[in-house]
This record gives sequence, structure tokens and C-alpha cells, in this order.
Amino acid sequence: MDHGFSGRDMVLLFGGLFLMAKSTSEIHGKISKEEHLSTPGMKKLTLNMAIAQIIGLDIVFSFDSILTAVGLVDHVSIMILAVIISMIVMLISAKSVSDFVNKHPTIKMLALSFLLMIGFMLTIEAFHYEVPKGYIYFAMAFSLLVELLNMRIRKRNSAEQ
Repeated sequence: MDHGFSGRDMVLLFGGLFLMAKSTSEIHGKISKEEHLSTPGMKKLTLNMAIAQIIGLDIVFSFDSILTAVGLVDHVSIMILAVIISMIVMLISAKSVSDFVNKHPTIKMLALSFLLMIGFMLTIEAFHYEVPKGYIYFAMAFSLLVELLNMRIRKRNSAEQ
């Protein structure tokens, strides 16, 4: 390792490790069909803890995105406008997306798998190993397409029965 660890590297490392631990825990809970709260020694997730986790994830994703955007955009006002628009779109679509994901548990598992992959990517980026984002986006899009086809087939098969 010929390089030092910057603040950005530390945020990416801890954010990536957190994402991998959290998504692995959720996947384990879904597979074993156990409630996380019924596990001895586990703390009940309070609203404040949930908000803190969401803020932590937002900081990790925002930090990397802002650094990238600063390098790509000459006008900070354009970057600020893009962030505001994306937040508005996210807030408007949150209920619909949440309802869809809750209705289709396989999509929830796929999303958790995506988080696991993103966590891994953040972790290796902390060590200055760059994987082209196109590979990641292609893998995610392909996986989503396959799952959407599976959902359509399941829906057709259930209608025939």
C-alpha cells in the first residue's frame, strides 16, 4: 500500500463496511425468517436509531457523490439544483417505491443484494482500487430486468391457476 488514508478513504471504508454488515444482517433475517427483535441481546430499533442510520448512509453516499460532482460541474448552482431536484423526486416517489418493494419480497432481496455490492465497492474504493461504474450499473440493470421477467412469469402462472 503506497498511499495514505485520507478522510474520504475513511468515510468510504466505514460506510462500505456498515452497508455490508447491515445488508448481510437483513438478508440473514429474511432467509432465516427470524425477527431481528426476537434475537436475544438485540436492541429494539428506535426511531432515533433509524434516523441516525439513514443520516449515516446519506453522508457516505453524498460525500462521494459531491466529490464526483465537484469534479464534473463548473457551476456549483447546477450541482445544488440537481441535489434539490433529486431530493424532491425521491420524496414524491418514496411511498410508491416502498409499496412496490413491500408487495414484491424478491425485489427487496435484490435491493439488499445491491446494497451489499455497493458496500463492497465503497470498501475497495477506500483502498484506491477503481472498478468502472458501468460494470456495476450493467450488473444491477441486468439483475433487475431478470427479476422483472420472473415477476411477470409468476403473475402469469398464478393467473392460469
